[in-house]
Amino acid sequence: MEFVRREAPFVTPPTDVAAIMRQVLIALIPAVCAYVWYFGIGIVFNIAIAAIFCLLGEAMMLRARGRPVEPALRDYTALVTAVLLAFALPPLTPWWVTATGALFAIVVAKHLYGGLGFNIFNPAMAGYVAVMAAFPMYLNIWTAPRMGDLDYHFMTLFETARYTFTGSLPDYLTYDAISRATPLDLVKSGLNNMRTFEEIQAYPMMGDFGGRGWEWVGNFTAIGGAWLLLRKVIRWHIPVAVLAGLLLPSGISYFLEPGTHASPGFHLFSGGAILCAFFIATDPVSAATSVRGRLVYGFGIGLLIYAIRRWGSYADGVAFAVLLMNLAVPAIDYFTKPRIVGHARRARGNAP
Repeated sequence: MEFVRREAPFVTPPTDVAAIMRQVLIALIPAVCAYVWYFGIGIVFNIAIAAIFCLLGEAMMLRARGRPVEPALRDYTALVTAVLLAFALPPLTPWWVTATGALFAIVVAKHLYGGLGFNIFNPAMAGYVAVMAAFPMYLNIWTAPRMGDLDYHFMTLFETARYTFTGSLPDYLTYDAISRATPLDLVKSGLNNMRTFEEIQAYPMMGDFGGRGWEWVGNFTAIGGAWLLLRKVIRWHIPVAVLAGLLLPSGISYFLEPGTHASPGFHLFSGGAILCAFFIATDPVSAATSVRGRLVYGFGIGLLIYAIRRWGSYADGVAFAVLLMNLAVPAIDYFTKPRIVGHARRARGNAP
C-alpha cells in the first residue's frame, strides 16, 4: 500500500492576507465612487499614482532584502496603503507629492521596520505626515463639492490631469475658482474668530451634520465598514472605541456650550473620522492585539482626534492620533494582556 505524505501545514487556513486585503479594497469602492461624484476624478489619479509607487517601493525593498517579490506584490497590502493614502490627500495633488508619500509609506514606515507584520506605524498615515511636512503648500487645495448652489468651477478630466502631472492650472483658471476651505477649516477658523457654531452652520459649505459632500462620503465609508464587520474582516472593538472617544467629549462639550463647540455629528461626518474608525485604526499590524487593548487603543485615537481638532494647530488630527497611539501599542498590550488560562493571581501575603 502506498501512503501519501504531505508537508505541514496540514490544514489549509480559511483565509489569508490577500483575501482580507481584497475585501478591504472592495469595501472602499462605494466611498471612492461618492468621492468622485462630489469632488471630481482627482482621487482616481491619486490612487493610480500611489499604487504604482507603493508597488515599486515594495518590489525594490524586497529585492534589496533578498526576499521573493511576486508573492508579496500579490497580497494587496501595498494597494490598501495606496488607497488610504489617496483618501488622505486632496483630490488635486501633484504626482510627485503622492509618489513621495507612497514611497515613504512603503520604504521607511514598512520595510525599514522589517516589512509586513513588523511595522509599528500605520504606513499610510506615516506617508501622509511625511508629505505634510515636506509639501504643506500642496495639501491645502481642496475642491468644493458638486453642489448646484455653490459658486465654483468643477474641473474636467483634462484639467485635473494637467494639474496632477504638471502642478499648474490652465491659464483661464485660478485657485480661488476651484478650491474652498474644508468644513473642518471653516469651523476651526470661525470659532477662533468668535463666531458661534450656529452661525457657521449657515454657510453654504455646511450640510445637515458635517460638510456638504463629506457627509455622503462618510455614509458610504460607513457602509463599507459595516460590510467588513459582517464579513468578520475586522472586529467591532476598535471602530466603536474610536467613535466613542471622538463623540463622547464632543457631545459633552456641545451639550455644555453649544455655541462655542462643534456638534458630535459634525465631528463624525467631517474629515476622516469614519475612514479612520473602520479602515485605518483597524490595521492589524500596528493596532493593539488584546480585546481590552483594542478598546483602549481605539478610544485613545478618538480622544486625540477631538483634542487636536479643538485645541491643536491642524483642522483634522486623524494621522497624528493614529501614529501617537501606534507608539503606545506596546505598553497597551503589556498592561491589557489576558490572564493565562489555568493560572490564578496570587493574593497578597500568601506564601509562594
